[in-house]
Amino acid sequence: MMRLNKFLAHAGIASRRKCDDLIRAGLVKVNGKVVDQVGVVIDEQKDKVTFKGKLVKPKRKFIYIVLNKPKGVVTTASDQFNRKTVLDLIAIPERIYPIGRLDYNTTGVLLLTDDGDLAHRLLHPNYKVVKVYRALLNRVIRPIDIHRLQNGVELDGAKTQPCKVTELRIVDNGSLVEIELTEGRNRQVRKMFEALHYKVRELERISFAGIKASGLAPGEWRYLNKSEVALLKEKVGYGSER
Repeated sequence: MMRLNKFLAHAGIASRRKCDDLIRAGLVKVNGKVVDQVGVVIDEQKDKVTFKGKLVKPKRKFIYIVLNKPKGVVTTASDQFNRKTVLDLIAIPERIYPIGRLDYNTTGVLLLTDDGDLAHRLLHPNYKVVKVYRALLNRVIRPIDIHRLQNGVELDGAKTQPCKVTELRIVDNGSLVEIELTEGRNRQVRKMFEALHYKVRELERISFAGIKASGLAPGEWRYLNKSEVALLKEKVGYGSER
């Protein structure tokens, strides 16, 4: 149940106060009857509300979350082996889903939402959404292999797209490498290094479409703010339409 002015405001008609004025002016009908008294409560699931003769449908408020995924958690809604899932870490009543996947032992930025269209666009290859990873290798990477990775390596019969690869520093006799991808193949980062005979000891995604998990400990999450949601929509061509 919801007050009529709140329902109209959620639908983007006007502010609640202005909606009260519109109701008093007799411009709103509920189930075909004019309602000109403020304070009316409706059942937003059953009642039919019109404004100036047009059906009013509330704009859905989607949920957008960034999780700093820890190791030992699967990126699915459920798991047949009863392993902990990313949804077990996010205690909210709404049904949300991860945008893409991170491997069981890969950590870092994972976005979750109930906005299926945006999720689809963020994963679609046409939009070339950038994902940034940091991989700790089992040995020091050779400059020639950085060049090979940047220009694409053969994986499962198809060459990977050009990407940016930077060696950041040496850690425990292995290179810490940052790699920026616009593709999203299954286990792509690990497979790219394996193709050149490197083993990835640790793998973290530090950014997805410009969204980071700064300040979040492994397993912690937060809602995206308005500017972050706008950034995601801009990257997949929504502009101001949505």
